[in-house]
Amino acid sequence: MKLTAKQRVEQIVEHGLCTGCGLCQAAAGAHLIQVKKGSSGYLVPIVSDAIDHATADLVDRVCPGVHPVGLPDNLIATDTKLDNVWGPWQRMVHTWAGDDHQRHVGATAGVLTALACYLLTTKQVDFILHAKAHATEPSFGEMHISTTTEQVLQGSGSRYGPTAPLIAIDKVLDRNQKFAFIGKPCDLAGLRNYAQEDKRVNDLVRFWLTPVCGGYMPPDSIKAFYRRMGVEPDQVTDLRYRGHGCPGPTRITTAAKVVDAHYLDFWGEDESMWDMPFRCKVCPDGIGEASDIAVADTWILGSPKREDTDTDLGTNAAIARTTAGAQLLAEAAAAGALVFDRDITPDHMSTYQPHQLTKKYAAWPRYQGLQDAGRLTPQTERLRIKQLAAEMPDAVNAQQRQGTLDRVKAGKTDQPTPTE
Repeated sequence: MKLTAKQRVEQIVEHGLCTGCGLCQAAAGAHLIQVKKGSSGYLVPIVSDAIDHATADLVDRVCPGVHPVGLPDNLIATDTKLDNVWGPWQRMVHTWAGDDHQRHVGATAGVLTALACYLLTTKQVDFILHAKAHATEPSFGEMHISTTTEQVLQGSGSRYGPTAPLIAIDKVLDRNQKFAFIGKPCDLAGLRNYAQEDKRVNDLVRFWLTPVCGGYMPPDSIKAFYRRMGVEPDQVTDLRYRGHGCPGPTRITTAAKVVDAHYLDFWGEDESMWDMPFRCKVCPDGIGEASDIAVADTWILGSPKREDTDTDLGTNAAIARTTAGAQLLAEAAAAGALVFDRDITPDHMSTYQPHQLTKKYAAWPRYQGLQDAGRLTPQTERLRIKQLAAEMPDAVNAQQRQGTLDRVKAGKTDQPTPTE
């Protein structure tokens, strides 16, 4: 049976592939799609019956949930190196923010915060488009425009809940000002897709910056975390996931008390305990291949140690993928906005972020499992996931493929049809 245009967009959500970025609302118009908190607790598109197939086609083209992409070919310079896992890169450095306060309040070492502040103070951009804590949904993030360094600091620290930084990208572009965008890798992929529909994107977005991303936590799991910490979800007025240290306390605030938990209390002691939406589990690009600069944690084997929390000032690994990114890193270091410790390589990145290797190598067979189940399957570009799968033993690929098929059959990938 042929799906209606409305059902086509809703199916992205139902098959567990929506990232909640908000781009479909900006692309289709709020009269046809409004991205809101749905019955599932996630941010989802609420789709009008009036939507047509041409608009559903547009959503398919730009949606990063079903169309993840890497760096455009024209941005890969002749001297760019290419690592099959870590993608195109010109320079990798071990670094941190030169300003002690920025380093302290940032999610790890303040590098993205420092770069945003540097771009504003040097007037290379008019504003920064990024995310901050949501005004009314404590675990969520929301789109934030910063024109001052003080506003940048309001958005420092990671957001591990639903966030839609692209929900009004059409109106942001209407400002006709140059800006830098800081978003998750999937957000950047969506904006790269949108650049093919709206030429203003490449004219106005001067820098594309991202954290290397391990995923975010489902709303129900955040509620369960609150209760483990002795707090009822409806009592929470503010949630700071990390920052104010490395990684800093996960701080729950209510009208009556403040509860500080450890980062490992939130995520668990190792990767096997991480709870994420299904789309994050089949993500082909947590490393930000669509960026000028991607910035990562540098904990050996991917996780902090409880005993180091009070003494670790925080360091980042920064990957400059483009000429613009490499120049920005060099300029920021020369100005003291960043401190460079040493140059590093993809081998260092694999030590810091081993879970990214696992997920990148598993993406292609997991997509085959989705195809076996007759599900929507992300169509990637410039991410080399098929080539990576060819490097793995057939038995490992078969296990990943079957595991995904089993997950679908068990209903673990399903989300309800989006309703408010």
